[in-house]
Amino acid sequence: MKRLSLFWAFSLIALLSVAQAKYVFMFIGDGMGPHQVLSTEMYLAELEGRIGRKPLLMTTFPYTGQAATFSSSNGVTDSAASGTCLATGKKTNNGVIGLAHDSTPVYSVASMLKQQGWGVGIMTSVTIDHATPSAHYAHAASRGDYYTIGTQLTESNFDFFGGSGFTMPQDTNHPSAPNLYDLAEQKGYTLAAGYADAKTKIGSSKLLVVAPDRLDDRTQGADALPYAIDRTDKDLTLSQIVELAIAQLSSHERFFIMAEGGKIDYASHANDGATVLHEVMDFNAAIEVAYRFYEQHPDETLIVITADHETGGMALGNSDYVLNLKVLANQQCSLGKLSDQLLALQKAEGEHLQWEQVKQLIATNTGLYTQVEMTAEEDAQLQGAFASMMSHQDVVKTLYEDVDTLSAKALAILNKKSRLGWTTKGHTASAVPIFAIGVGAERFTGWHDNSEIAPLIYQATQGR
Repeated sequence: MKRLSLFWAFSLIALLSVAQAKYVFMFIGDGMGPHQVLSTEMYLAELEGRIGRKPLLMTTFPYTGQAATFSSSNGVTDSAASGTCLATGKKTNNGVIGLAHDSTPVYSVASMLKQQGWGVGIMTSVTIDHATPSAHYAHAASRGDYYTIGTQLTESNFDFFGGSGFTMPQDTNHPSAPNLYDLAEQKGYTLAAGYADAKTKIGSSKLLVVAPDRLDDRTQGADALPYAIDRTDKDLTLSQIVELAIAQLSSHERFFIMAEGGKIDYASHANDGATVLHEVMDFNAAIEVAYRFYEQHPDETLIVITADHETGGMALGNSDYVLNLKVLANQQCSLGKLSDQLLALQKAEGEHLQWEQVKQLIATNTGLYTQVEMTAEEDAQLQGAFASMMSHQDVVKTLYEDVDTLSAKALAILNKKSRLGWTTKGHTASAVPIFAIGVGAERFTGWHDNSEIAPLIYQATQGR
């Protein structure tokens, strides 16, 4: 009887002893729906000469699920509402940061863990006051109130921030208000411009890392970091920022890191298939940095990967029961960069610009005409766009940039030949994937609402 009692006592202890995550990584692929992930894997397989998938690290994680993304105000969310929900577990209206649908403040897992003594790092491949990162530290009725959001960043006392910089470092309505970079320094942040500079400043009490040369003129608003497909060796990357964050936060007994791959969304808004694939691969590379840390601390680390919403309504297949994703390997730059090159050529040549010059530029950057066969109809479409460009400037608007019609038509043709399809240049209500590994990862299997993710992460940090 005594032995039986001891058995049940030890069994009860085992049931009550729940592992506690000490190191948490939350990765958010902005705009990353299931097809953004699957198309990347199938593209990589096609480059190897086979039909199938070449798995990304994230899809090899042992626990997977899906999440619905609707907001309080609409079935199709924006990044502010979905970012708030992922950060806090609370639904809100589109356009709102860190406030519930009744305008009462809601608080992120990051802020709650900071109050408990955790180290906290927030990072992104876009501006650090953009919707998804700001949902973890700010409260604003409008996601566009960048200066106010920026001031809240400086007051958050979080240990690490990384991204391209502030969207609006100066308050345009109040010119005498302090510059946000100066204000951050006043609040105890050490500023670092680029990876090399930041490495020398690891160990500062609080660190804010921005793009190289971003601090040369503190009054100018920052753009996002360059697309992976356009990147040079001098550019800051999301992988580097995650590496820096781990180094900075490793002095803490516990830490929480949120890292956003923000430009998957940008490229999907532009319906730029090849650029999307490169952004997903780049996001996966940042996850690999965290995974190497996990391998050293497997019994103490949780990694959760999801998305705030899907963008573009990406479809794999548009006709003929065929995929030909490998043709996207011919694309050498993003749509925006192609448009910049074309407009620069037009400016240089003026009225003397010839179709053959433009054709060569398109061929070099997309493979059309040289590596990818063009039909007479497709050629006529591009030549028609060229004629229109020479008589007046047509513009195609995407959410984050304006591009010329000719460049947009060229990439639309390349996308069609790859058999990628798009239903919109906006967001959709598609469910998004969840991938998880580590302490408490089993919580994320199955079908979820996005409001469940933050509470599940928090439970894992509390050992319950």
